[in-house]
Amino acid sequence: MTSTTNEPHTNRLKFQKTYFIAAVLLFLTEVLIALFVHDQFVRPSFGDYLVVMLIYCTLKSFLNIPVLPTAIFVLIFSYFVEMLQYFNAVGYLGLQNSTIAKTVLGTSFQWSDLIAYTLGIVTILWIEKRFRKHVKKRNETT
Repeated sequence: MTSTTNEPHTNRLKFQKTYFIAAVLLFLTEVLIALFVHDQFVRPSFGDYLVVMLIYCTLKSFLNIPVLPTAIFVLIFSYFVEMLQYFNAVGYLGLQNSTIAKTVLGTSFQWSDLIAYTLGIVTILWIEKRFRKHVKKRNETT
């Protein structure tokens, strides 16, 4: 069976500037939160809410894949990382002295993090739906 370039699965790599800009802005926001915010809500909860958006936008910056599968993948990935925290993966891997490992993987499981991840993905899906409606209306009027 031969494949044509018009088939949707053949063009998975595609740079998408809007998602890239969003990813950069989210990354900078996360860095600013990490460096300057030391409270009990913004850093632990809002940071987790934003991190799923960051991962999503980073993936969508380079991969031309549908919204829902991407969102589900990011949510499952985030839950997986949180489960690694539950089982103290950083300690089991002997990385407890690695600042990078502790920052990326985290060190403490929180049920509220799962809620923050879920709300972040719900927000992404809402934004995507609103954006697609806006684009569709704009295309209908032109």
